[in-house]
Amino acid sequence: MKFLSLTAGALLVGAAVAAPIEARQANIDATVLQFALTLEHLENAFYKEALGNFTQQMFIDAGYSATYYNNIKYIATDEESHVLFLQTAITAAGYAPVAACSYNFKFTDVRSFITLSSVLEGVGTSAYLGAAGLITNKAYLTAAGSILVTEALHTSMQRGAIGEVPMANPYGTPLDPMAVYTLAASFITACPSTNAALPFTAFPSLMVDGSVCTCEEPGCAPSQITKREPGWGDWEPTSTTYAPAASATPYCSPPMAGASTMLTAANEVPAGSYVTFVSGLMITSVKPSSIDGANVQVTIPSKAQGQTYVFITKSDIEGMFTDSAVLFGPAILEGILLHPVSRVLPRQPFY
Repeated sequence: MKFLSLTAGALLVGAAVAAPIEARQANIDATVLQFALTLEHLENAFYKEALGNFTQQMFIDAGYSATYYNNIKYIATDEESHVLFLQTAITAAGYAPVAACSYNFKFTDVRSFITLSSVLEGVGTSAYLGAAGLITNKAYLTAAGSILVTEALHTSMQRGAIGEVPMANPYGTPLDPMAVYTLAASFITACPSTNAALPFTAFPSLMVDGSVCTCEEPGCAPSQITKREPGWGDWEPTSTTYAPAASATPYCSPPMAGASTMLTAANEVPAGSYVTFVSGLMITSVKPSSIDGANVQVTIPSKAQGQTYVFITKSDIEGMFTDSAVLFGPAILEGILLHPVSRVLPRQPFY
């Protein structure tokens, strides 16, 4: 997919090193809240634009049910609620909440909207998880955790809607603010000049070459979308097969662990660079197969599962992510270690 460790805490602390501890903590919390609001504004605008452009019938024509369309409305309401909640918290803390920016989301139809939604929700979940270690106020931490749970539910719903395994990784993936900002900035075209400046700078871009491939489920096929609905009488699921709209992006197999993939950086990649994969709680750096100018060929490591963030780094940072080592990225790669069926553990009786 062509897109888009907690060391950014040091950046925030360093910016306020001369301040008393209490002021520094308040500064950090305010910055985290403002950044969270920046992301929620983006998601809020994203869903409002989609619901303004696509009708229920357009979702049905693309192979999705009226129930699914209504659930999208719930997600949109959630994002708006998160915006209002954060605005209230920031105002109560004595700061002016940042306003929404202008955006370019680049989706063209229902399918591309849902695919992008699964990515944005995954990034949002990673952002809240990555920021947890920066928050000093326990009340704020609890509130952020509450929002994280909802964002994770959104992620699961949208992954399942495009044939991905909703819980492809046993662990959530924390992502630090610099990396999240890099991904968010690719959709932001302009922000109000009155917004408080955030202490982040986007990394140079990195893209994963190839088609947008998402289908990880056993029943996926290029010519059909199969949705399984729960049964209510005998609790057995039923399946309905829909033919996707002609404009829909077809299913194809995503990159798998052990396969080779091509990365393209914003400019020439230095010799001796590493490719670092962040997936769940796994951070692993590998030597690329080849470096040719801005193009890097690399084998996906065996532990990459679900939505995985990929960076070009100047050194091996296995197990300990640091912003100072990043040269390009993140790109977002959908790759899983094993076929979903092979991850299923034997069921044990409850008696």
